[in-house]
Amino acid sequence: MSETDLKSRLLEAAKPHVPFDGWSEATLRLAAEELGIPPALVAAVCPRGAVDLALAYHEAGDAAMVAALEAADLSAMRFRDRVAFAVRARLEAVEDRELVRRGMTLFVLPQHAGDGARALWSTADRIWTALGDTSEDINWYTKRATLSGVYGATVLYWLGDESEGQGATWEFLDRRIEDVMRIETVKAKARENRLVAGLMAGPLSVLGRVRAPLGAQQAGMPGRWGRQS
Repeated sequence: MSETDLKSRLLEAAKPHVPFDGWSEATLRLAAEELGIPPALVAAVCPRGAVDLALAYHEAGDAAMVAALEAADLSAMRFRDRVAFAVRARLEAVEDRELVRRGMTLFVLPQHAGDGARALWSTADRIWTALGDTSEDINWYTKRATLSGVYGATVLYWLGDESEGQGATWEFLDRRIEDVMRIETVKAKARENRLVAGLMAGPLSVLGRVRAPLGAQQAGMPGRWGRQS
């Protein structure tokens, strides 16, 4: 059995325990005991313990979202609607909101805050990649940073939403995307304004040298300075 398969089995066995014990060592131990997996093998698959299991759960949700995007016909949608569809698909991939709530409890801890931020960024990156983003400059970062904020805020709202079919959450998401679109409109007008463009020429020349990471495997890595032609 591969390491990936073993982690998937541990994850499935752990899910029923998470609402009660969180993404904790107790949950990981109970899952391993139910499957008869020795502690040494568990440590090899999840060297950081339960946090690795929580991250595997997040990654599985991202994978389900990407599969939903690949299966859907997005051609007739406006781009903003494609983004909203992707965020909704990510949340609808969650079978139990308590698993996400417990994950947020884990990732707000100082020692795991970096993991939580990277997981959020990864979701935004996978959405933009699935939607065909080809940016290679500073926009690669701003798109993902903005979407990370939208997605994070929507998750918090969704966790407390008791409306029918989570309709209030989807309305909240639409408002957040509308806010982003307004900002993009202002930025576009600013670039067209000669006075503003002149004042920003210096800073923009510096930002223009920023490049996206090389390769999909470096999605979480810092960018690089590019040569100006």
